[in-house]
Amino acid sequence: MKKTPLFEVHVKLGARMVPFGGWDMPVLYSGIIAEHKAVRSGAGIFDIGHMGVIKVSGPNSFPFLQRTLTNDLSKLAVGSSHYSIILNNSGGVIDDIFVYRMPEHYMIVLNASNTDKDIEWFRKNNKEGAEIEDLKGRLTLFALQGPKSQEMLQKIVDIDLKSIGHHKVASGKISNVPAVISRTGYTGEDGFELFFDASQAEKIWNDLAGLGALPCGLGARDTLRLEAGMPLYGHEYNEGLTPLEAGFGFAVKLDKGDFLGREALLQHKDEGFSKKLVGLRMTGPGIPRQGFQVFKGDRAIGYVTSGTMSPTLNVAIGMAYLRTENAGIGEIVDVGIRGRMVGAEIVKLPFYKRH
Repeated sequence: MKKTPLFEVHVKLGARMVPFGGWDMPVLYSGIIAEHKAVRSGAGIFDIGHMGVIKVSGPNSFPFLQRTLTNDLSKLAVGSSHYSIILNNSGGVIDDIFVYRMPEHYMIVLNASNTDKDIEWFRKNNKEGAEIEDLKGRLTLFALQGPKSQEMLQKIVDIDLKSIGHHKVASGKISNVPAVISRTGYTGEDGFELFFDASQAEKIWNDLAGLGALPCGLGARDTLRLEAGMPLYGHEYNEGLTPLEAGFGFAVKLDKGDFLGREALLQHKDEGFSKKLVGLRMTGPGIPRQGFQVFKGDRAIGYVTSGTMSPTLNVAIGMAYLRTENAGIGEIVDVGIRGRMVGAEIVKLPFYKRH
């Protein structure tokens, strides 16, 4: 199992460690509900050092990434970031990623479980000769999330955080440590993702925790992203599912010109989709879990991809792929939960949206 630079800190804090994507990661510290609520009301800090990070540079970096990714890189200004997707030739999702445009290069964050596969894919498809550098081991990442995150972080940074808008990125110093600071996250709250030298991980973690940020694990990260309707690779995405079926067409610019997987997506779009990702709000007792079947009457119409008891809404929620003809907002369906049929309503995503 791989370990982030903070592994010993997590153990000292009494975190429950679990395997995740080949990494030994904290799933919880004080408890999933407490950590979840801290992010919704104050601020929580996450070690996301398991995520992959690559640097793409050189004069051919733009045409390379424009051809291999779904979003339109020509619209991405220096100091900005956007969500994008890597597709296979069938239009299925190899990974969903974040792209940051720095003054002289691009920085890309990859899912932990897909990092090695993604880097190999980038290198294999690098016809333009862009420079691809794996930053794993040199950089690490934290996420500081919640409505009080700016107030806390401002106390130890040397730049005005108000100048960093949503999906913007800037260079600065955190506790005198050079860092890249982006206003992004995976929780549905305001917050920041921080990139800096791995050797400074414990120092910055302790400084942020000392300001009141609650340590949070993968458990709260999952319940938070689910309330926010955000996909998780291996649940809402895989190589047999397209981003258009999942409702993330905003990250797919079919009119930007050719990119890998575009022809397959155009064909899927013309033919129409047989299934669609929807939100489920349970009306009966029970929590929908990944793999549970969804029914209309006695007919199976789909399956659950993710589910939990929402700590914010105090109701069980889930996401599911359903037959398109049965995926209308407001429709009533049943989820098969351990031999019982439990009612659910199809609702618009996200379940939670910050003020």
